[in-house]
Amino acid sequence: MNLLSKYSFALLVFLLLPGVALGARIKDIAAFDGVRQNQLIGYGLVVGLNGSGDSDQTKFPVQSLVGALERLGLTVNRGDITVKNVAAVMVTADLPPFAKQGNRLDVLVSSMGDAKSLAGGTLMMAPLKGADGQVYAVAQGPVLTNSFSYGGQAASAVKNHPTAGTVPEGALVERELPNVLANRSVLKLNLHQSDFTTASRIASAINGRFQGAASLTDPGSVQIAIPADYNNRVVEFVADLERIEVNPDVTAKVVMNERTGTIVMGENVRISTVAVSHGNLTVVVKETPKVSQPAPLSRGGTTVVVPRTDLKVAEEKVNLSLVREGANLGDVVRGLNTLGVTPRDLLGIMQAIKAAGALNAELSVM
Repeated sequence: MNLLSKYSFALLVFLLLPGVALGARIKDIAAFDGVRQNQLIGYGLVVGLNGSGDSDQTKFPVQSLVGALERLGLTVNRGDITVKNVAAVMVTADLPPFAKQGNRLDVLVSSMGDAKSLAGGTLMMAPLKGADGQVYAVAQGPVLTNSFSYGGQAASAVKNHPTAGTVPEGALVERELPNVLANRSVLKLNLHQSDFTTASRIASAINGRFQGAASLTDPGSVQIAIPADYNNRVVEFVADLERIEVNPDVTAKVVMNERTGTIVMGENVRISTVAVSHGNLTVVVKETPKVSQPAPLSRGGTTVVVPRTDLKVAEEKVNLSLVREGANLGDVVRGLNTLGVTPRDLLGIMQAIKAAGALNAELSVM
């Protein structure tokens, strides 16, 4: 087993140790109803490109440029514009909860036409609207792509993705969202992942800190009555509440990525009694065709290609390993480690154990 595989198994076993299971803060596993980000979207133009903008075949950037110039008091004929330094882009951003006027947001810009690169361009003033059609922010500033695209008629060189970029802190918040926590006597805490056990643990932990404040109606949310001691002090109540630690319950699940060889397994994964044998079969086929020609000065015969194939088959000898019923993940990893398997081999073994009905967990392959 190579050094990388040993480190992978060591990390996996460490994550499975019972002692490393710690409680999570409520703020990390749940969010208050209405306290969330809102998506913003807008349309804009990126100018100042070095000939890498949209071509004449893309009509809407020219139309947008004519409209922008007219708003600045300059009237031009649309047919006279043949610039290649302008690109039409879609502008997106996330408006965080409780954002105030003057706060700055990071902005993403993505080319809509056939521009080759947005590197070095500047985003012109673009209003960003929410789902209700209202303008909540205005974006403008230099575009960063961390890439380049150069080329001629016969060759080109491209690094990263030059047709999309960011404008760090490029948007100013112009409209604030209403305070969803104001004048409320009951708060609703929504779990990121609905679970009966986790919801029950959260309610118990809150009631342990604030007597009788929490109640349950479904596994996805917890109703919390604001105590009388915190009247008109909702922010302080939420700050005390979200610091409470709860040990969330998770379903037994194994996630595998075949492309990278990554395997992630929860501590609740259990395996029934099963015997595992894993061997690698290697087949090497090598084609070395030869040319056969007739003898010199011979009157008959033709030149032909004679196929020649070298075939080698090698199979590793491995022992049979028995995994007892109720074994936890650490036992499984240690047992399979004795077979000398690599993390990539473990993908096939776990799939075979699941097919045999011995894996008491959900198996997800990415």
